[in-house]
Amino acid sequence: MKKLVNIGLIGAGSIGDVHLQTFSKLQNEAIIKGITDVNKELAKQKAQKFLIESIYPTSETLLNDTSLDAVIIAVPNKYHASLAIQALRAGKHVLIEKPMGINSEAAKEIVRAERESGKLVMVAHQMRWMNVIQQVKTQVEKDAFGSIYHAKTGWFRRKGIPGWGSWFTQKDHSGGGPLIDIGVHMVDVALHLMGNPKPISVYGSTYAEFGPKQKGIGSWGIPDWKGKYDVEDFASAFIKMDNGSSLTLEVSWAVHMDTNNDPFIHLMGSEGGASLIGNRGKILTEQFGRQIDLDLSVEDSEIGDERVQLSKHFIECMREGKKPITSSMSGLTNNLIIDAIYKSSKTGKEIELDWEI
Repeated sequence: MKKLVNIGLIGAGSIGDVHLQTFSKLQNEAIIKGITDVNKELAKQKAQKFLIESIYPTSETLLNDTSLDAVIIAVPNKYHASLAIQALRAGKHVLIEKPMGINSEAAKEIVRAERESGKLVMVAHQMRWMNVIQQVKTQVEKDAFGSIYHAKTGWFRRKGIPGWGSWFTQKDHSGGGPLIDIGVHMVDVALHLMGNPKPISVYGSTYAEFGPKQKGIGSWGIPDWKGKYDVEDFASAFIKMDNGSSLTLEVSWAVHMDTNNDPFIHLMGSEGGASLIGNRGKILTEQFGRQIDLDLSVEDSEIGDERVQLSKHFIECMREGKKPITSSMSGLTNNLIIDAIYKSSKTGKEIELDWEI
């Protein structure tokens, strides 16, 4: 019988709750043995609800517990790098929420610490485990689309600014708005489906037309009307790869347009393509001069278990010494692109990515 993996959770908020619910379904493989949060009462509540053995007064005391094999970092983006580095130096594997770092320099620090530690870092990009994404990835690996020369991805939320005035909308805590919040998911999964070409340059623009007016407020997070909003609510970018392919990105927390609020990806290949919108997917090609559209079938039972599959992969990588699909280098790639989009918007120039670690 395999030894249970003991995990510590840093962060008892909304996303921490997602991890607690997920690992409650994996108790034959791993358990969240300890929890900590700056809100001590919240940590106590979650410990009682999910029958967690230990509540730690600080993240340092949790990380110093030698009985823990790994930690989950589910705190504001500002603290991702410092906690991940401390965890790695304490001999813990790390599952970290997206984005891996608040910026690319923080991400590089995590990559350096991982290499020195011999432990692994995995970024919690659950969209890669969506059933339609996996079906299309299988076809990409079979070269069914030929050369994928361009992709278009994005996520338009009509009215979805989270926690106005909280850390979500303060750049020094979050790193940015929808670009770093949901855009990071779309960049990650699009590059994954394109075959992971290396991005080399970015041209982008960002806009803040809703948040500063306290419009476009969504239901996620708790507003703090005494706080501030100094991030974007819309971003667009054109990303060029070293193999000549390209990717366009558009994301919003709030926008005046007809949208179903679902993320989307369109792959364009020389022999075929794919269009994915939410949990629906379609493969498109041409045979004998006729257009052929093939709907991808997804059972209801296959929808919504992405977090379980992601967590199983994390456990498997720890046990077998495998490199995670969403590795620290994938996290760094996303951070480099996002930083370049913000810099391009500010300077009005195309920005080359700095890969030196």
